[in-house]
Amino acid sequence: MNLPFALPRAVAALLGLLALAAGAQDFPRKPITLVVPYAAGGGTDVVARSLAEQMSRHLGQPVVVDNKPGASGILGTAFAAKAAPDGYTVLVGLTQSLLTNQFLYAKLPYDPQRDLALVTQVASAPLVLLVPAASAIHSVADLQRSLRGSANGGNCGSWGAGSYPHLACAYMASTWKVELAHVAYKGEAPMLQDLAGGSLSFTIGSVVSAKPYIDAGRLRAIAVAGDTRIGALAEVPTFKESGFPDPEYRVLGWLALAVPQATPRPVVERLQEAAQQAVKSPELVKRFEALGMQGMGTNAQQFRANYASDWPVWERLVKTSGAKLD
Repeated sequence: MNLPFALPRAVAALLGLLALAAGAQDFPRKPITLVVPYAAGGGTDVVARSLAEQMSRHLGQPVVVDNKPGASGILGTAFAAKAAPDGYTVLVGLTQSLLTNQFLYAKLPYDPQRDLALVTQVASAPLVLLVPAASAIHSVADLQRSLRGSANGGNCGSWGAGSYPHLACAYMASTWKVELAHVAYKGEAPMLQDLAGGSLSFTIGSVVSAKPYIDAGRLRAIAVAGDTRIGALAEVPTFKESGFPDPEYRVLGWLALAVPQATPRPVVERLQEAAQQAVKSPELVKRFEALGMQGMGTNAQQFRANYASDWPVWERLVKTSGAKLD
């Protein structure tokens, strides 16, 4: 529509919102893109592709994956946050890109709370506290005593500054009053290899990566993060069961969907419903099990509540660690 005069900005914005609302009534009418801010082939990408396939069945339109990796998820997240708020561009985010990056980076090209609307948490990724199998440590209390009794403390590994293993190690060092050297690796695989070889005192790793080492008798799992035990390691207690109930040991990493903030509520609800149905599918349940993840399928309200609950815990973890990234 060509108008012979310039519309005031407020009127133009109102017309835009009305157009979005009208389009929401028959959403979706074309393919939907899931933006994955990480490289193809990783765990997030694998889940996203399975999720896309299942969501497509419920939405009646193709759902495709577009990988936009870079800068700890920042590039892809910023792209999705600035997309048209019509539901056709959906971010597949992690705890890092949607929550902790704002504590780690002094400046981000997006504000998760201002620019993004939370849709649903798809799955959580419990982590496990690990020591070499040859170690005499069999519990969290054993680890604490060992570190306190050592003149040089110990060292712990992580897959990068700002990752949960790094933050948890820093929290242990601070609250247990022990000396801990942080060793950052370029990925989880070399970290677990060094742990199994005895070069590290302990670390925290993903279930899917650690399980083969545990089954082979090379690593010992002594506690899992979160509020409940993990099916794949049912005999391993939680930190809370081990006598360490701190919220910092109970937070979990999660994979979730988000859309630009101004996306109409009916569209958000439609995407949420499709994702929730997908999470229940046998195909995705099997995929989660293979990756050591647990399906969630929260609604937007539950997601916002979980986000608000997690916020101060992650903020404290980052502050305690002193981690800053540029």
